[in-house]
Amino acid sequence: MQITTDKIRNIAIIAHVDHGKTTMVDGLLKQSHTFRDNQAEMSEKLIMDSGDQERERGITITAKQTTIYHDDHKINIIDTPGHADFSGEVERTLNMADGVMLIVDAAEGPMPQTKFVLSKALELGLKPIVVINKIDKPARRIEEVKGEIEDLFLELATSDDQLHYPIYYAIGREEKAWAELPDNPEQHADLSVIFDAIINQIPAPEAKAGGLQMLVTSLQYDSFVGKYAIGKVSRGKIARSAPIKLVQTSGEAISAKVDKLFVFRGLVKEEIDEAVCGDIVAVTGVGEAHIGETIADFDNPEALPVMKLEQPTLSMYLGPNTSPFKGREGDYTTSRQIGDRLQRELETNVALHVEDNGIGFKISGRGELHLSVLIETMRREGYEFEVGRPEVVTIQKDGKTMEPVEDCIIEVGQEFVGAVSQALGVRRGVLKNQEATSQGAARMEYKIPTRGLIGLRNQLLTATKGTVIINSLPAGYEPMGTAMPKNRNGALVAFEPGATTTYALANAEARGELFVGPAVEVYAGMVIGQNNRQEDLEVNVCKGKHLTNMRASGSDGAVQLTPYTELSLEQCIDFIANDELLEVTPKNLRLRKRILDPTLRKRANKT
Repeated sequence: MQITTDKIRNIAIIAHVDHGKTTMVDGLLKQSHTFRDNQAEMSEKLIMDSGDQERERGITITAKQTTIYHDDHKINIIDTPGHADFSGEVERTLNMADGVMLIVDAAEGPMPQTKFVLSKALELGLKPIVVINKIDKPARRIEEVKGEIEDLFLELATSDDQLHYPIYYAIGREEKAWAELPDNPEQHADLSVIFDAIINQIPAPEAKAGGLQMLVTSLQYDSFVGKYAIGKVSRGKIARSAPIKLVQTSGEAISAKVDKLFVFRGLVKEEIDEAVCGDIVAVTGVGEAHIGETIADFDNPEALPVMKLEQPTLSMYLGPNTSPFKGREGDYTTSRQIGDRLQRELETNVALHVEDNGIGFKISGRGELHLSVLIETMRREGYEFEVGRPEVVTIQKDGKTMEPVEDCIIEVGQEFVGAVSQALGVRRGVLKNQEATSQGAARMEYKIPTRGLIGLRNQLLTATKGTVIINSLPAGYEPMGTAMPKNRNGALVAFEPGATTTYALANAEARGELFVGPAVEVYAGMVIGQNNRQEDLEVNVCKGKHLTNMRASGSDGAVQLTPYTELSLEQCIDFIANDELLEVTPKNLRLRKRILDPTLRKRANKT
């Protein structure tokens, strides 16, 4: 079926994390009958969250495209991440859309990432549709949320017509939606009002005459056909086997030919002969393509404006493993292999920056989660390396060093307000607003330096017994403040190499919290726990009990160890100090001192 430009709708689904974007896309896919009967089992899960880490973490990490058909219209849907750390994915894909569906939780209301993604959409002049989701929540506060959405649009709108937007009400998990707030959410409904809203409220792409122009917005790889360059045809048409020019960001135009041309349908790509202006397509045969470059007309190549992205806020060292256990557990261990992998990541991860600093690399991204997802991905692929403590990326302005600051919203029970205030105060956080939610919890808004957020989440989770909700969003730059105080005690450091023994660990656990159990191989300089005091302490955790032929009362009783704390990747990154490194292998995470020799380490600390 040949689709014309006026029958195409391109819409991006945007929202804060866990407000129901991916669930809504799943519902639209199912109710558009995109799946065959033998694919029914695929529709029982979050279809668009296809990556291993996305399923494990329950979040969307990369933006994805899918297409559904409703009546005689073709709807291209872009599912975007909700975490601020992956906002680069949102920025690079919004230019493919002509409108956005803003999904807001009926209880939480607009959150920091809601503001960020909506501001980007309104800057691009995209038509908004608002969906208040999860209206069946007992803690829903729909009228208040509508007022907060109005305030948000008044703050962010770039033109008067953006202040007029339709509001719909939905229970995404049950695939229900209404144009008016229902008296009884249990009543039967489907998502037909959402389909109608997309077709009637979102404008069709502008049919521009002239030669071909298509901005490469995303890349995918296939072992059979190679690289897919994905983007929206902004002008003209694109056809299979047609000669084209790839206009690089440097301005150089490279001759190429469209090998195969695909459009999306559900979870698969369909090969076609020709695509019209406004459609989102995947092109093969352009192996040199990178995100931000333009596929243009062969005779008259014209480049589209290059995407502008927010700058990274955090950086960290990543280099080859230098511990005594190097090369034991990883398949790829050399600096060259790690560098090649990071260069491949740069092709698709547009918000990542990589600098070569000699032996290793300095990687910069939008936040701890952004960098830890990359580290975990490389680890699962068989890479072995070490990383250092995250540091903020500063800029120079008017002769002053400026550091990034963030707006941080914390929601917590009233009994934990004091603990939160104390933790934020030590980290230079400034309280901007505090209010009670409809559930009786406290919602506090802080402005805090980005470096003050490093390690904050784990500290607050401990202080609030795991009940705190933290969200943050970059809020510009301010002059660099004074140094942050040390926010953790010293480390327990292994004194000699060997395997840990129960006897030695029983003595060591009186000094602090252990990170390793018995019969674990350690090396001198490896961090095996956290001291109860501020200074580091060297302990012998490999010492065995001396045997004797004399018996004594109670000496043969079994030793009972306190269960050790097994840190996750994010917790390890938060824990490491400036003089420490994290050894990352496919099988283990090991904390260690940067200088392993105790004598050299003490000498370095004195200087």
